[in-house]
Amino acid sequence: MPSLNPSQDQLKRFAEQMPAGEPILMLNLLRFNDQAVYPAESGHPPCSGREAYGVYSRTAIKKVRSAGGDVEIMANARVALIAPEQEHWDEVLLVRYPSPEAFLAMLADPEYRAATIHRTAALADSRLIGCNPRS
Repeated sequence: MPSLNPSQDQLKRFAEQMPAGEPILMLNLLRFNDQAVYPAESGHPPCSGREAYGVYSRTAIKKVRSAGGDVEIMANARVALIAPEQEHWDEVLLVRYPSPEAFLAMLADPEYRAATIHRTAALADSRLIGCNPRS
């Protein structure tokens, strides 16, 4: 079953388990739809999943930076050396935030929230893993 957006329980667990006030890294694993899957009533023109993700990314990167974060790594995924045979990803992102609170505040931003329609339409599956940098 695809995982596209966090549930309320997942957000609550993230807020409880990530150390408050400390820098975090968010690992994003992305698999794109060949064609973006927008709700019928959205009125968005047909495009590829990658194109829809690009629309989302323009807003998301602006909001990440205004939250004090930045994209550390953006790469095309090529070959999984250790993974189940059927698992594959198209893109990997590593995004730094100054704190879990900054990340959660960004998620609540109305402009960011409006852009997530493009992310959801773009993705066939995803993973978002909160990490703490090691010194």
